[in-house]
Amino acid sequence: MGETTKNEDTVSREEAADLVQELAQELRSGGTAEIRVGNKMLTLSPSPELDYGIEVQERSPMLGGPREEITVTLEWEVEEGPETG
Repeated sequence: MGETTKNEDTVSREEAADLVQELAQELRSGGTAEIRVGNKMLTLSPSPELDYGIEVQERSPMLGGPREEITVTLEWEVEEGPETG
């Protein structure tokens, strides 16, 4: 059974850019990737090829102001090895 770790926060534009850049650097490093989710560090094992998706939603609700949202999805199969059993 899978486990989900999730974090949502309000950050500045600069902080958001830093978090995305930190994720990109971990992906570029090869091997395992240390990913921060809130106050927790997770060790992930990205494969050399990833499935990448991006979705943009632009909403104009009846109440409140317009909102925009970007969702980026990275997905891969974890190769079975001595560490993943």
